[in-house]
Amino acid sequence: MPHTVALLAAASEHQGPGDTLRIVLLAALIGAALLAWFLLRGYRNDDNND
Repeated sequence: MPHTVALLAAASEHQGPGDTLRIVLLAALIGAALLAWFLLRGYRNDDNND
């Protein structure tokens, strides 16, 4: 088991910015979805806002 952890740690050092880019893209997608929901809910017409 310790050898597996060491191999994974060594391999992860040489992968570049892949994980960081995944996190940034995921946060951007979630942020865009929340922004769209927030903006579009103002245009909703429930016939209760007379």
